[in-house]
Amino acid sequence: MTAVAQHKNVLDIEKIRKDFPILSRKVNGKPLVYFDNGASSQKPQSVIDATNKYYSYENANIHRGVHTLSQEATSAYEVVREKVRAFINADKSHEIIFTKGTTDSINLVAFSFGRTHINEGDEVLISAMEHHSNIVPWQMLCVEKKAKLKVIPINDDGELMMDEYKKLLSKKTKIVAVTHISNSLGTVNPVKEIIAAAHEKGIPVLIDGAQAIHHTTVDVKDLDCDFYSFSAHKMYGPTGVGVLYGKEELLNSIPPYQGGGDMIKTVTFEKTTYNELPHKFEAGTPNIAGGIAFGAAIDYINSIGIETIAAYEHELTEYALQQLNTVPGIKFIGKAKERASVISFLLDNIHPYDAGVILDKMGIAVRTGHHCTQPLMDRFKISGTVRASFSFYNTKEEVDVLVKGLHKVIDMFK
Repeated sequence: MTAVAQHKNVLDIEKIRKDFPILSRKVNGKPLVYFDNGASSQKPQSVIDATNKYYSYENANIHRGVHTLSQEATSAYEVVREKVRAFINADKSHEIIFTKGTTDSINLVAFSFGRTHINEGDEVLISAMEHHSNIVPWQMLCVEKKAKLKVIPINDDGELMMDEYKKLLSKKTKIVAVTHISNSLGTVNPVKEIIAAAHEKGIPVLIDGAQAIHHTTVDVKDLDCDFYSFSAHKMYGPTGVGVLYGKEELLNSIPPYQGGGDMIKTVTFEKTTYNELPHKFEAGTPNIAGGIAFGAAIDYINSIGIETIAAYEHELTEYALQQLNTVPGIKFIGKAKERASVISFLLDNIHPYDAGVILDKMGIAVRTGHHCTQPLMDRFKISGTVRASFSFYNTKEEVDVLVKGLHKVIDMFK
């Protein structure tokens, strides 16, 4: 099913686009231009087929049944855990914890690790560009534990101030939790350097990889991160499925996040003995169909190659920046030297919501608002932005459609 040409890893975009049924539809009578990939990506037919196949022929609960359907479903589900392990180059498959998504993964760490290792007066260190899902759980924990939430500042280009970060690290810092790539700015953070600096002081690090996992190679052993979280729906898979990678020693040292079926060895009314990894953190019946379809999404990415995807998206983003620069009155929010395929901007005094509604009438899907990063918007003294986020199934011709659409928006407000 690979859509890569046989020379120079050039993508066959037209073939790729045929793999995604939704890209052939029209919105408001216009061909869909989908530039909201930072919120959720579209799904190839192979992922849709995997979901249908499970419910049509394999539907059964997993891990507990001796009958054929249960055994088949369990095998199909656990194969995906190994695919994830290989995809991020983890040491062991039981270091891969299936969750509902990035938010669930971060909450697991905040409340399992946090309640075990963080006490009154301790500090949690995050950055000024975090998504609410990597702010609120830590705030909740800090209120409960009477700990302090510290914030790594950013400069006007939307880059972390690394000197300030290193000054903030102290004996009181019990964990650092930062995003790999900003969902609002596209900034690619120097996570390897962040992790190394924290480890010099014996501080563990969680990386929010929701915006990175489908754009760049992620090697958790090379990064040496302690936790890494991401969602399937960002990487062309289903919603309601996510991953928390954690180092075995750390995962074994903390209690479960939730209680219920499958996460136990024995239960009496007096005492419960918890299951081994990874099941200790996977209470209840999971999204089995979603998990199996997630495996199909990983297969699809591997069939093209993450390096090939990254190279194409970089080229497309550079083209978009050049073309958007021709739009009168445009102001970019975030100008990091290292950036991914996310562009946030404002148009003169036109409210982002108004721009987004008008673009939608032209079939162009962009995200508007604060992008679940309100403290970041406060940093730039704005209420929100228009955000265009690209994937490898997008084209330069679609970028041209966006640019023409923005010119029309400006003309309407003259």
